[in-house]
This record gives sequence, C-alpha cells and structure tokens, in this order.
Amino acid sequence: MAAQKICVVVVSGTRERLQMAAMAASVAAVSGIEVTIFLSMNAVPHFIKGAPGNAPSEGAFGDLLVTKKAPDFKTLFRQAVELGDAKILPCSMALDIAGIDTDTLEPFVGEPTGLTAFLNAAADAQVWTF
Repeated sequence: MAAQKICVVVVSGTRERLQMAAMAASVAAVSGIEVTIFLSMNAVPHFIKGAPGNAPSEGAFGDLLVTKKAPDFKTLFRQAVELGDAKILPCSMALDIAGIDTDTLEPFVGEPTGLTAFLNAAADAQVWTF
C-alpha cells in the first residue's frame, strides 16, 4: 500500500458502512499503516460499552454479514487498535450533543477529539469517509 497514514471518518450507523470502515481500518493497521478513525454522528452510539455489534442493515448484504457470521465491526475496530497502529477518536461535539459520557465508551476508543484537531492530523493522510 502506498499511503503511510490513513484517516477514516465514520458517521453512518448502518451495518454495511460500519463493517467496510472496520475492514479497511483493520487491514491497513495490521499492514503497518498508521490509521486514525474519527467516529461521529450515527456511528458513536454503537461504541458505548455493551452496545451490540449489530447495526441496522441498508440492504440484503448487511443481513448476509450476520447470516454468514462475518466478524462484527466492533471486533474488527478493536483488533485494529490492539494488533496494529490504529486509534479510534470519538467526535467531542457528537458526544456532547448525544449526552454520551466518555467513561461509557468501549475501552479501545480513545479520547474525544474535535473536528479541527482531527483535520490537522489528517492533513498529510488519505481520508476515507463511511
């Protein structure tokens, strides 16, 4: 892979988009690429401790992910952090608006970050949005 730094913006709360973001982030991270994942809007509630790793499907493929027992997106995001060079940063504004306390987030999720700080970190990276 050519990029040495990838930033992934995840705003969707649907299974297919969360799954694709998690797959891209985890493969890149375990391949030695620095990955920063910025969680915002509809993605954030899926990362509250105890929230199930199943999100609503957009279509039939999302249902197939469950039927075929593909690893869920939360597992893949956790593995990206534990096995590679990835960090997951929740959007501070999204947390404030949704009334989510940082201590309720999964332990593999990092410190809340503002959009300005994320954009500065992404200045020299490929940026992918899901």
